[in-house]
Amino acid sequence: MNSEQPRRWPRRRTAALAATALAAGALTLALAPSATAVASLPAAVTSGTTYTVTNANSGKCVDARAAGTANGTAVQQYTCNGTAAQQWQFTATSGGYFQVGTATSNAQVWDVTNVSTANGALIQLWTYGGGNNQQWQPVAESGGGYHFVNRNSGTCLDVPAATTADSTQLQQYTCNGTAAQSFTLTPAGAPPPPPPGTPDLGPNVLTFDPSMSSAAIQSQLDNVYNQQQTNQFGGQRYALLFKPGSYNVNVHVGYYTQVLGLGQSPNATTITGGGVNADAQWAGGNATQNFWRSVENLTDSPSNGQVKWAVSQASPMRRVHVTGNMVLDDNGGWSSGGFLADSQVDGQVNSGSQQQWLSRNDQWGSWTGSNWNMVFVGDPNAPAQAFPNPPYTTVAQTPTIAEKPYLYIDSSGAYQVFVPADQTNSRGTTWAGGNTPGTSLPISQFYIAKPADTAATINAALASGKNLLFTPGVYHLTDTIRVTRADTVVLGLGLATLEADNGVTAMSTADVNGVRIGGLLFDAGTTNSPVLLQVGPTGSGADHSADPTVLSDVFARIGGAAVGKASVSVQVNSNNTVGDDFWLWRADHGSGVGWTSNTAANGLVVNGANVTMYGLAAEHYQQYAVLWNGNGGRTYFLQNELPYDPPNQSSWMNGSTRGYAAYKVANGVTSLEAWGLGVYCYFNVNTSIGADRAIEVPDTSGVRLHDMVTVSLGGVGTITHIVNNTGGPSNSGNNVAKLVSYP
Repeated sequence: MNSEQPRRWPRRRTAALAATALAAGALTLALAPSATAVASLPAAVTSGTTYTVTNANSGKCVDARAAGTANGTAVQQYTCNGTAAQQWQFTATSGGYFQVGTATSNAQVWDVTNVSTANGALIQLWTYGGGNNQQWQPVAESGGGYHFVNRNSGTCLDVPAATTADSTQLQQYTCNGTAAQSFTLTPAGAPPPPPPGTPDLGPNVLTFDPSMSSAAIQSQLDNVYNQQQTNQFGGQRYALLFKPGSYNVNVHVGYYTQVLGLGQSPNATTITGGGVNADAQWAGGNATQNFWRSVENLTDSPSNGQVKWAVSQASPMRRVHVTGNMVLDDNGGWSSGGFLADSQVDGQVNSGSQQQWLSRNDQWGSWTGSNWNMVFVGDPNAPAQAFPNPPYTTVAQTPTIAEKPYLYIDSSGAYQVFVPADQTNSRGTTWAGGNTPGTSLPISQFYIAKPADTAATINAALASGKNLLFTPGVYHLTDTIRVTRADTVVLGLGLATLEADNGVTAMSTADVNGVRIGGLLFDAGTTNSPVLLQVGPTGSGADHSADPTVLSDVFARIGGAAVGKASVSVQVNSNNTVGDDFWLWRADHGSGVGWTSNTAANGLVVNGANVTMYGLAAEHYQQYAVLWNGNGGRTYFLQNELPYDPPNQSSWMNGSTRGYAAYKVANGVTSLEAWGLGVYCYFNVNTSIGADRAIEVPDTSGVRLHDMVTVSLGGVGTITHIVNNTGGPSNSGNNVAKLVSYP
């Protein structure tokens, strides 16, 4: 975290301020000689009105310490919270001056200690006695704020050293025109103005503050969920941001909805009441289509003691602290794949009927339940290795990872993006012992993209050195977004969706160090794209082991929302790339679905060396769902369904082999290792279809596979062998087949 405070401008004496004569009831204008734009001045201060007073530099509110009203109570700045301690009644005295008293006891007013005229004299509350040191003139500024001049000293109300820290007692100081002496007035009860530098994140980012009423927040949450609960292929996208604090609300998470706490730590934002949950009541409890949603960076503490996260693919939970138990299905209804990372569950995780799951760098009180393929990587309290019965695959350490970047608000109220540091051989969460190691980037270093932006506009921002923050929406791209600078951060909010129109590649990166891409859905257009996301150009060869590119929550879709075509969804050419939660999906339902409609050969093609994948799901592709050409690769968890819809066997042949393997390691590869691979079939268009092999690898000692399972879903179709000519079959007579190792 970047804790450096803004530098104070040099103190300097300004010319005396000119003020107009004022009526006893209201301040009209008081202008510095250079102010000319009368139309931009703030509204007049009216006697008898109660205001919230907010400093322009820090974004903090003028506050009575500990809500006190006694003589000597410090007048300080503090994070705005809407309480009476931050509400001030202005009562006119004479000549444009006001006594400024508490809302609960107007006789207790801002007072300069000891009737001092010296710079640095502190401001306190004291019973009003008519003294000049208790009277303040609000002087209007052209920017819409005020500075307050003391009648006794002629100096201004000031935040010492321009600090942004809470609990800083205010002082008087020579008027100098800096933001530390500028304040905005907001009538009490109205929401305070956003802090300086608050970014415009667009209409589909809803930001909540703990000072808001629970009823007001709940109403907005319910409006989003009612729209998104069943909106599987709609174009609406939402991010629900919760500032640090506690909220007594019920957050149901529907399609294309991201729920994000804005603290530096998950413990900074707590959701109580109903908590944050995903259920499948819209589908009778069947969560196998609960896709495209996420929750990140908060504490989930429902009053009933249990979080329900009944989801399937593309529904990650990251940096979440669950204070009770968590269940991964909805009352026994199926759920099919999920991803939990950098999270803590104080109680028990019950996987229920969840078919497969990846947990990475998590910790919990206990785990119960299993089905086909449960994989644990770097989880200190994971179940012991037990595959095939129960099907637990446990890897003690996570060899290389960097957690997904996230948006947060620092102590001054400014927005930043935190970029977690690279880790090697890690276990457990990054935040258990304090703040996550890493670097903060101010929001000013990001181009905040909106759905109306073109690829040309976005590329110009990248070329100028900006990072990218995509606000929620669907972006239609007629050219490639080109990421060429090392360590660029590209982050999506609310499942921001990049659609490749006219057959373009939606995004590419140069062969550079440390690019971070996270939280994006790549959607194929109606004209075939060669690839949707290309990491490094063909022939990339640089060593990025010291600063790898990391792809977090990267999803791709071919069809479903409409006809879509792309030969390859994601192609990784750069060495040492890390993938962390992929769902690459050739749609099996929705619009534009059919063997000759939403065409796609491969989900993931890996050409780079030493590439690592955690939580890889790739489904329904017409050739190899995963084609691995690079040496030194590692895969931790694969979830695949072979294509449902070959019309006949002759349309789905790989030479003389029936069908294509889901996971193909090229013949020239000499080193690769994989753990927890699941491949399923459900040939519902023609039930006579078969696949000879789920996985194909070269027979060499450097290629090693651990814990594999094939399933014929409902016995519809056949997978003859698990790896090469070993293991199996899975068919109507033997739905599930398992293989512990290969070779």
